[in-house]
Amino acid sequence: MSKTIIDVRTRAEFAGGHVAGSVNIPLQEITSRIEEIKAMAQPIIFCCASGNRSGQATHYFQSIGVDCQNGGSWMEVNYLVAQN
Repeated sequence: MSKTIIDVRTRAEFAGGHVAGSVNIPLQEITSRIEEIKAMAQPIIFCCASGNRSGQATHYFQSIGVDCQNGGSWMEVNYLVAQN
C-alpha cells in the first residue's frame, strides 16, 4: 500500500535525521501547501520530534477530509518503517 510520510519539523531538525523517503514540510508551511499535500499518496503519516506538531497537522488535515494519522515521533515511525 502506498503512503506518504510528512515530517513537520523545521528544516534544521529534519537535516539532523529523518525517516528515509519522508518529505519535510515544516508545520508553519502546511496551510500554504494544502493542495500539494492533498495530491500526495494517502494515507499520510505526519511525524515530528514528539508527536505534538504532527498531532496539530493531523487534526487539521482530518478536518478537511484527508486520510491521515499522527505517527508521533519520527524515530518511532522510522522504527516501524524499518520493520516492513
